[in-house]
Amino acid sequence: MFQVTIGQRRTVEYLPEVRFVLASQSPARLGVLRSAGFDPSVVVSGVDEDAVAASLTDPAPVELVRALAVAKAEAVYETLAGTHADMVIVGCDSMLSINGEMVGKPLTPEAARERWASMAGKTGELLTGHSIIRVENGARTKEASGTEGTTVRFGTPSQEEIEAYIASGEPLQVAGGFTLDGRGGWFIEGIDGDFSSVIGISLPLTRRLLTEVGVSVIDLWTRPAS
Repeated sequence: MFQVTIGQRRTVEYLPEVRFVLASQSPARLGVLRSAGFDPSVVVSGVDEDAVAASLTDPAPVELVRALAVAKAEAVYETLAGTHADMVIVGCDSMLSINGEMVGKPLTPEAARERWASMAGKTGELLTGHSIIRVENGARTKEASGTEGTTVRFGTPSQEEIEAYIASGEPLQVAGGFTLDGRGGWFIEGIDGDFSSVIGISLPLTRRLLTEVGVSVIDLWTRPAS
């Protein structure tokens, strides 16, 4: 543990450097973490999400997003095992529950167009699952997982607006076919819940899970110059 003195009186103590690994290629998740003071390493899990979903028997929505997050964290742990003595790995997955259906990334313009036709003017729940694995002194010591749900109220964009949005490519590779922090934000009337969760990684949930595995978020903040 080392100390940083702030002014004349206050001293903040930090744990020895812990590598924080984001098991996701999502630029939005990375951006949230960087804005919140982290400097994550990014390792893509390569998990076959369809195969994970198919292995479950009639899962509830929260069970599905949690299982996918766990699978991603586990895959990256297997990749990195033995490479770093102290690290935290976080896996994430997000899906939109709307009209009684769980939906992920549209992937094609046609699917995105159908998605927006079905959710315009309606309300959905963006579900995010997180899984954390703690490694200390080279050994896996703890894990924790959880989910966060946020209500999203969709606007009713014009056909011209939807076609322009789809042509931008943005909605094709994001859960639910929309973003809150990008061009899609123009078509969201409001949310009830956690803003960061809708973007892709819930800061409140991540903080709670880190606490469960014995890590404080301040231990993972980018260190001030000494």
